[in-house]
Parts: sequence; C-alpha cells; structure tokens
Amino acid sequence: MTVQSQQQSDKSMLSYLAPRVREIQPSGIRKFFDLASGSKDIITLGVGEPDFITPWHVREACVYSLERGYTSYTSNAGTPELREAIAEYLYNGFDVKYDPKDEILVTVGGSEAIDLALRALIEPGDEILVPAPCYISYSPISFISGGIPVEIETYAKDNFKLKAEHLQAKITPKSKVLILNYPSNPTGGIMTYEDWLPIAKLVEKHDLIVISDEIYAELTYGGKHVSFASLPGMKDRTILVNGFSKAFAMTGWRMGYACGHPELIYAMLKIHQYTVMCAPVMGQVAALEALKNGLEEKDQMVESYNQRRRLIVQGLRDIGLSCHEPQGAFYAFPGIEATGLSSDEFAQRLLMEAKVAAVPGTAFGAGGEGYLRCSYATSVNQINEALDRMGQFIHKLKQG
Repeated sequence: MTVQSQQQSDKSMLSYLAPRVREIQPSGIRKFFDLASGSKDIITLGVGEPDFITPWHVREACVYSLERGYTSYTSNAGTPELREAIAEYLYNGFDVKYDPKDEILVTVGGSEAIDLALRALIEPGDEILVPAPCYISYSPISFISGGIPVEIETYAKDNFKLKAEHLQAKITPKSKVLILNYPSNPTGGIMTYEDWLPIAKLVEKHDLIVISDEIYAELTYGGKHVSFASLPGMKDRTILVNGFSKAFAMTGWRMGYACGHPELIYAMLKIHQYTVMCAPVMGQVAALEALKNGLEEKDQMVESYNQRRRLIVQGLRDIGLSCHEPQGAFYAFPGIEATGLSSDEFAQRLLMEAKVAAVPGTAFGAGGEGYLRCSYATSVNQINEALDRMGQFIHKLKQG
C-alpha cells in the first residue's frame, strides 16, 4: 500500500460529509425507540401512527390495480384523477379551491412536500420561522436547505397557540418562510379563524411565504379545522401540505400532496421530477379510493381517537400530571415538571422502570422541556395499562 493510499485509508469518512449534515442531531424520537427495541412488555405511546389498518377496500383497489398491470410511471404531478379528487376534497372540507392542473402536486408523503417547498424557496441565510414545540423535521430540513430555523416558543397557558406578539418578536429582515403545523404535533393545539387573523396580517405585512402542514386537519375535535390558506389574501402566500397517513391510516403508503400558487408548485415539481419522478402509481390508486369511498371510515376512526383523547387526558390528570386538553391530532402533552425530573430523565426512567415508551418534549424543540408526548393512537386497553404503569412509577418517585 502506498503512503497516499494509507493516508486515504486512515482518513475518517466523516470528512467527506457536508458540514450541515454532520451538524444535524439524530432524531430524539428514534433514540427512545432504539432503547425500547428488543425489550419485552413495552407499551408504546410514542408512535405517531394510527393503530388502524388501512381499510380493505383501499387495499383492494391497490391489489386490483396490480392485477391489471398498473405498474408504470404516472405524470410527475400525479394522476389527473387523484389531483381532481384532492381538489374536490379540499374545497368541500376546508373551503379552499385549487386548480388540479397546475396547483396540486402529489408527493411521496407530506414530508417530501415540505422538503420540496423549502428547497424551492430558501437561499443561504434566509430565516425560517417555526412555532415550537413542533414536528421534529422542520428545523433540520430548513437547515439542510441552507436556511436558518428560528423557533417561536408557544405555551401551555395559551393552549400552545401561536400568538402574534411572539411571532412579531422573531421576525427580522431575513425572515422569509413561516412553517405552521395545526393541529399540532406534539401538543394537539389548534388555531381558530380568529386566532389566525392577526397571524395573517403579519404574514402580509412582512411579505412572508407560509408552509402550512395540515396533515392532522381531519383530526380536530369539537369544531372544524380552519386552513390557513382559506383566510383572505393567504391562498397565494401559502403552500398547503397534507396527505393520507393520519386520517386515512395510510402511513406506510407514503402518499401526500402540496397545493399552492402555480409558480410555487411548478418550482417544486421541477425538483420532484429530478429526484423521485412521481409518487408510486399503486399508492395513487389507493389514495383515490380513500377519497372517493373512505370518508365514512375516516370519520369512525376520528371518533375513536376522540374517545381515547378524553380517556388519556383525564387519566394523566388523575395520576398527578398537568395536561392541557388537546383539540387536535392524536397526542397528549402532559407536564412533568412536578416530578423534579427533566423530560429526558423522566422518559428514560419511565421506559426502563415502567416499560412505557413516550417521547421527551425536548425532542420537539423550544419549550419542550418539562413535557412528554404521549400518543393515543393505540388501543383503549393499551392506554389504560400505560396509565396504570405511569401512575405506579410516579407514586414511587414521590416515595423517594
């Protein structure tokens, strides 16, 4: 071996990686599932995934498409039939009207739509405003895109709503994009029409573009979800992101979509066609079936989540944890400050000593310390057992 080849062999492969990728921390959620893997008798309240199986008629539509030989590429933007169904669904359900020809792009999950939007919009040094606690991907994807994520802390006393004064305090001349996620993962917070109005004024005043992740739109309890794009003057400023994973129990299908101004969608389409080409045709067939014939089953799943929501919130309060009432998604976000432990310490000990997996609030950014994310997208029996174990764990903590 030559000296040069020996030096190359000794060189760490990390040196080849882009600095931005080296700086990103691994998922805080994944850390806890790695700890739980291989352990027996673990009850998990950590997975943001419906425990329902995709309805049979949706799966059957996919199977039938395969039997008929539907295995080719589709249009980069998605099949015309699916885009038309998405446009009808959004108009009927959320009062936003999009042209399926040039204002809707079918993506590989909502996550791809967010990634495409940020890559299409961000230049190095641009600031991306992100209300937090928030979905773990927003800040890392913003950073990879060359931007600077700026988290805006939200608070339990406000039911984790984004307040205009807190947004205003974080806006600078470099601010370009505001990412919204309501109903919220991890807090379950929602925004009403009245809540949105002062936010919309700031968006217009400061000439911001909004990426509105509305993947939990159907999972709103006690009222109808208000899409940010439905506010006066906000449609052209908003890239609406949604998908089929949560409301239709189709997480593994990886089917999502983005809607917005034709010029924004076209820019995203250019990136999409050079990376993934198109969403899988079988998944598009299944998604079309879900929109055409799956709304009743979707409503039944939402009602089941609502029952579990009431169960877990009351159960957490009964064992001594403070917990605001989530109005959307399928997460409770109890406070654990009274235990004297940090979020990470509490989650680790809960897993090791009580065999219950939940996610520390710190995984979700600013304001997450002192909280724990508990998913109630699991069975009533599992929730009751988890609450019993958590109650015993907290009792032992109090005993010292």
